[in-house]
Amino acid sequence: MTITLTEKAAERVESFLAKRGKGIGLRLGVKTTGCSGMAYTMEFADVLEETDTVFEAGKVKLIIDPKSLVYLDGTELDYTREGLNEGFKFTNPNEKARCGCGESFTV
Repeated sequence: MTITLTEKAAERVESFLAKRGKGIGLRLGVKTTGCSGMAYTMEFADVLEETDTVFEAGKVKLIIDPKSLVYLDGTELDYTREGLNEGFKFTNPNEKARCGCGESFTV
């Protein structure tokens, strides 16, 4: 099982954590929602749960709960700018389809 973070994404997360002044890493997950069934979640992590899996990318820790890990295995998280839009982009080999608005996906 592996989840990776590009250099651009790692730099961005490091910057956010530094501005925030606390946190041990970035928690990634999935939740049931949207027209396609699942959506990605991202939040700062201040504590590590006993059942979490941790991946390290440079100075950044990616923290994944066991239920989300099966859906996120092989995912790469990038930070992109496209025109006026910028943000994190998930490239997940487990995705079978995305909804038209891009908010949710199916596996």
